[in-house]
Amino acid sequence: MSRPEQRRTITDVRALAAVAHPVRVALLNQLMAYGPRTASQCADAVGASASACSYHLRQLARWGFVEPAPADDGRERPWQATATGFALDPDLGDPAALAMQQTLAGMQVDQDAELAHAFLRRADSVGQEWLDATELSRFSLLMTPDELAALTAALDALIRPYIGLTRTDPPAGAKPVHLDLNAFPLPEEQA
Repeated sequence: MSRPEQRRTITDVRALAAVAHPVRVALLNQLMAYGPRTASQCADAVGASASACSYHLRQLARWGFVEPAPADDGRERPWQATATGFALDPDLGDPAALAMQQTLAGMQVDQDAELAHAFLRRADSVGQEWLDATELSRFSLLMTPDELAALTAALDALIRPYIGLTRTDPPAGAKPVHLDLNAFPLPEEQA
């Protein structure tokens, strides 16, 4: 399953619009967390029917986000993400593109929160060692923009060796883990 890292920056507002759908975001997340999967394998995880997943996977393929993966037999049709990570171009400059980026980021935040809630609902079934390793923390920091950029770059460098699609040496017992990191300025204090 391991492959070279290939991060893709979305620079076309039409491609951005194509991916900005909750099922499509969830499908990309599935493929990037678990590797190649069929529409049927994704259906329960993303909360859509297999036929809806198949449709959305074809739409993602139209814009180059996913592609067919090699199949073990001729009956299955697995898909895989075309990149190991995606980023949004901060310089699209178009108000419509900015609105689409905000919509897409909002969907991702919502899905991150749902994953955390789903974990909390099943926490009693994951085993004590996973509970001990789990971290749900918040921090209120006092930083400059340069310090925040340096911190996020340092965290990215620490996290990158563990990305599931690119990791070549996972030890026995390794499982897909969700990590989301949000860092943004808080609203100014109200006087």
